Amino acid sequence: MFEKKREVRSALRGARAWLRGSRFGLLTLALIVGVGAGLGAVAFRYLVYAVTWLFTGQVEFGQDGWVTSSHLPWLGLSFYVVIPVIGGLLYGPLVYFFAREARGHGVPEVMVAVAVNGGRIRPQVAIVKAFASALTIGTGGSVGREGPIVQIGSAMASSLGQWLRMPEHRMRILVACGAAGGIAATFNAPITGVFFVVEIIIREISVDSLFAVMLSAMVADAVAIQFLGNSPFLADFPHGLALGTPKNYLLVAVLAVIAALIGIGFTKALYAIEDLCDRLWRGRPEWARPAVGGIFLGLLLLGVPQLFGVGYPVMFNAVAGDYSLWFLLILAAGKVLATSLTLGIGGSGGIFAPSLFIGLMTGTAFGIVADHLFGPAAGDPALYAAIGMAAVFSSATRAPLTSLASVVELTGDFTLTLPVMLTVGISTALSRGISYGTIYTTKLIRRGQDLDRAAPWRAFSDLTAKNTMRRLPSPTEIRTHDTPDRASDPDVPLPGTFVVSRTPQSVFETEPLPDVLRQLEAYPHTGLPVLSEDATTILGWVSTHSIVASVARELTARSGDSVRSAAPSSNLRGFHVLEVSISAESDDVGRTLGSLTWPRGHIPVSVARGGQLGEADPSMILVTGDHINVLAPG
Repeated sequence: MFEKKREVRSALRGARAWLRGSRFGLLTLALIVGVGAGLGAVAFRYLVYAVTWLFTGQVEFGQDGWVTSSHLPWLGLSFYVVIPVIGGLLYGPLVYFFAREARGHGVPEVMVAVAVNGGRIRPQVAIVKAFASALTIGTGGSVGREGPIVQIGSAMASSLGQWLRMPEHRMRILVACGAAGGIAATFNAPITGVFFVVEIIIREISVDSLFAVMLSAMVADAVAIQFLGNSPFLADFPHGLALGTPKNYLLVAVLAVIAALIGIGFTKALYAIEDLCDRLWRGRPEWARPAVGGIFLGLLLLGVPQLFGVGYPVMFNAVAGDYSLWFLLILAAGKVLATSLTLGIGGSGGIFAPSLFIGLMTGTAFGIVADHLFGPAAGDPALYAAIGMAAVFSSATRAPLTSLASVVELTGDFTLTLPVMLTVGISTALSRGISYGTIYTTKLIRRGQDLDRAAPWRAFSDLTAKNTMRRLPSPTEIRTHDTPDRASDPDVPLPGTFVVSRTPQSVFETEPLPDVLRQLEAYPHTGLPVLSEDATTILGWVSTHSIVASVARELTARSGDSVRSAAPSSNLRGFHVLEVSISAESDDVGRTLGSLTWPRGHIPVSVARGGQLGEADPSMILVTGDHINVLAPG
């Protein structure tokens, strides 16, 4: 029985090691994360619908104007003021006491987790974010679903990675898979999910990482389709929109400039209102802030009910021509204010949908003006609605590929590709020229975390002990008991003079570079043996010299930063590191290190000369005073 349990534990350890260290293990985890993100996106959408229905009697609310709740008819129109207060009383304490990082739009927190925290997100964030965002949206919060699902998918992936004790560089990829899967499943837009991660979340990616993210996005979308259908997310959006004559590209360029300025203004308004809310609420309990702020949000919703919740049905009404020019402008300005106020008072939700809402209203209004000025030759106003969506989002986020893919995939109309390409190029360039941070990074800059400036250094977090070690001539197996194969050969003496024997500290091959450097600082004399992930084999030897050489190679292409990992280290039992001195009387002076004969199982790993520790280069010519560090059994 005991033997069987030991075999099971050994198999589990082997499976974990395979998932942590192999390429196909990473792809397997990406597939698992994709399934989880797809199911999570479906569950979250229905959770939002359920909360909205519970309070309003409808799964989507606000598109019909001043309509009261069928579940709370006795409240009358005061419903619009009372419901946000009730929602605040529910999600305010939930966020404050259980996961404060669930407040806000969520994406910046995932960006920090990837760039600074090694992909680690607390497991409870997924649950708290889901319920807090559903309560915010269902009780009138004018925010979107994409920020929450990004954070939910990422937190689920991070929890899996932490359970498996993934190394940091793989944990970040796993978190990116969760984010991509969440976006793909929510909007039936897998390409958008991949671009969102590449441009906004991880912002630098290898081919293997890209394939893992793509696999996760594809699987998540395939899972969600089984529950939500395969129609484009904005299926009611007009199709086959033609730009008409090439001269209309001038109108596209003009709209791109206008919408880009609005996108920049949206960012500034968002944080200006957040600052105002912070000043007004300073010194008061944060858990009560959403409830008190809900009064002001409710008054705004009472004035413009179409700002209730995410607002996709209102967007369809706009492109259908149900609203006048002046009301489209009111909706655009009102959404800026409502979204900013929702997040400023402590609500939880995304800014992707509000950006699309603002852009659509702006573009539709522009299209109506163009139609009045130039007639039918200017094109359908719905065309400019799509262009406005892309322009505002790309200006706010500076993610042109994500903006392009999102508009094309969400509408399902690939005839929009060329005008949208021009739009996102102009709006992104203008945004970069006028302002510094994006709507996501500005939140972090205000905390003192500038990911744009830190980005060139993040690639070092990909370096591990395996990347920076010098490989042994052949891997050495670790045995629990001495055997003749590993025992010292008494007939072959040590070259030089024996000085001292030490018990070496070891590191695992997946440990990130900062952890290896900390170990080297604590044990500076000889370097460290590098163990395989399953701790059965010594693969190589890492020293300050080998790290410097690896860093120099890495700097030719990129640089990076990382934080401490939870990966363990341990003493290496059954081995010692011997220090052998080459004295003036030694016959080995003048010989190369590789020409020396050593006892069986003894491997030169480093050489100290003049106080400097270097690699055990076989071509090194030995001189008086050299100290050779030898990994020896026993």
